[in-house]
Amino acid sequence: MTHSIPSPRKFLTSLFNAAVKAADPLTGIAAHLPERPQGKTIVIGAGKGAAQMARALESLWDGPLEGVVVTRYGYGCETEHVEIIEASHPVPDAAGLAASKRLVETVKDLSADDLVIALVCGGGSALLPSPPEGLTLEDEIALNEMLLASGAPISAMNVVRKHLSTIKGGRLAAATKARVVSLIVSDIPGDNPAHVASGPTVPDRSTRHEALEIIAQYGLELPQAAIDHLNSAAADAPLPGDPTFARNTHHIIASAGVSLEAAAALARASGIEAAILSDAIEGESRDVALVHAAIAKEVSGRNRPFAKPAVILSGGETTVTLRSKGGKGGRNGEFALAAALAFDGYDIHLLAADTDGIDGSENNAGAFADGSTVKRLRAAGLDPRRILDANDSYSGFKAIGDLFETGPTGTNVNDFRATLIL
Repeated sequence: MTHSIPSPRKFLTSLFNAAVKAADPLTGIAAHLPERPQGKTIVIGAGKGAAQMARALESLWDGPLEGVVVTRYGYGCETEHVEIIEASHPVPDAAGLAASKRLVETVKDLSADDLVIALVCGGGSALLPSPPEGLTLEDEIALNEMLLASGAPISAMNVVRKHLSTIKGGRLAAATKARVVSLIVSDIPGDNPAHVASGPTVPDRSTRHEALEIIAQYGLELPQAAIDHLNSAAADAPLPGDPTFARNTHHIIASAGVSLEAAAALARASGIEAAILSDAIEGESRDVALVHAAIAKEVSGRNRPFAKPAVILSGGETTVTLRSKGGKGGRNGEFALAAALAFDGYDIHLLAADTDGIDGSENNAGAFADGSTVKRLRAAGLDPRRILDANDSYSGFKAIGDLFETGPTGTNVNDFRATLIL
């Protein structure tokens, strides 16, 4: 049946496109539009897909609305009524700090007759820096850099972030008397709405004590002012039972699970068996890659647990523990390179990419890899093992033309991995 796939890369790209289309915020927002209020309708939001979410809401809303959302540099789009602010991601900057203040100012004087529609998606944590008293933007930048290099899962990162913030952990919603309806595109394994963008409008039950435990577990060297803050009641975030949130609601409007099902359906329609491992995979990227590669080789060599041709799909968010400074690349590039080393020589083809279009800090969504990747890297004068050890997957895949570049997709349901066995 391999003749049915003349181009494995085009096939894998089509699966990625199906996954992204299934996460189109327009569909999800349309299904969860709140009722118009007696008073004003105000839109706020943050994340790498927040501008596209605002545009979708504008096209659907029957009535006046205004507001402001913040997104990553280069991820804005044209809107009629909602102002778009761009700021830095994954490391915060002054534009993000100003945006955080704008969002609070936008909602703080509203009344109970008003409605706030919060558009929240992945990336919002970095885009909403708002350090508590005694800490600076530079402290929050340092915190984010440490968290990104620590190898901690996103859920643990966000516990720390929300207890060192004046806007995360439900605090943005607590700043207004208006009813808040949060429409959330989840990039979090398990789809906990309070973890997406560190939950600016949705509180959870994590505590500052848990944040201190995570800091100790991962050996994070935070400024003493941050430790002092976490040891004080000032760091306590609102809890879900707080009466402030009694009228508020939230909806997950797109998720990795729905996107993976769409990709699997397309694969099966093409005559290729599809298996979804999980939509909530976490762990060190190179270790997760070895597990995926082992399953792929089992299918390739023994036709078990299912027969080839087949595609293995997974989502979630892996992490990278930085072992070297100066390398370029994100978790998906690291995954692809580690997998390529493991299935070198096999008729296996892989695409690992972030559904928002950016893997790490470079301009690619991820990378392709196959059984010839290692050979081609060596032919280009590169040592694939050394590149992996240097966390420099971007440079390697760029050298052999295997970067996967999409530009901003307008959504974010986290990682998409498809492994095709022929």
